[in-house]
Amino acid sequence: MRQLYVGNKNYSSWSMRPWVLMKQAGIPFDEIFVRFDSFGPDSEFKRIIGPLNPTGLVPVLVEDGLAVWDTLAIAEYLAETCPEAQLWPADKAQRARARSICAEMHGGFQALRSACVMNIEADLAQQGALIWRDNAAARGDVARIISMWSELLADHAPSHADGMLFGRFSIADAYYAPVVMRLTRYALPVPVDVAGYMRRVEALPGVKAWVEGALAEHDFVAFDEPYRLKR
Repeated sequence: MRQLYVGNKNYSSWSMRPWVLMKQAGIPFDEIFVRFDSFGPDSEFKRIIGPLNPTGLVPVLVEDGLAVWDTLAIAEYLAETCPEAQLWPADKAQRARARSICAEMHGGFQALRSACVMNIEADLAQQGALIWRDNAAARGDVARIISMWSELLADHAPSHADGMLFGRFSIADAYYAPVVMRLTRYALPVPVDVAGYMRRVEALPGVKAWVEGALAEHDFVAFDEPYRLKR
């Protein structure tokens, strides 16, 4: 039995990564939804997640009594236990490169993540225009992402049947799927090759299923949406 504990699909970028990875790769699992609430020590969210993960955060993967938390740890665990899914590139050098950009996402891009909190349901183009005008650090993060994606897409063009960062779908694409959500919802400017990649990511069945779930939530968590009073 494999269970994945996730938060609100509309907001939880960290939950999105392993969920999309498993869904797109055909790895079976049961979803356990834990709604975002106050996150106080006595909240329902902490009551459920606390015994599984000492950090009190989602996502958490539980398999045969073993709890694995943190998105990168979950991805590595799945790559090890589900080798048939080929979640990392087969080539050693490309595998190292894919791990490097996932680690960069894991620990970086704080300006973009802070300014453009994930909200799949909302049209945030106006907020995005202000962020683009006023937030140089966020523009710098986007520039780095564009450079990274453009280089990878060019490098793998000859074998790019699936149009993903390393040719076929991998952990790297699942890891950057929430970035695609941010760039599209905030309407931040990207070049043609990057826009094409973003459309391909949004068309992935795993990503489409996550987005459909986000749109079906009809939830409003005020502290996740400081830019409006209601949904």
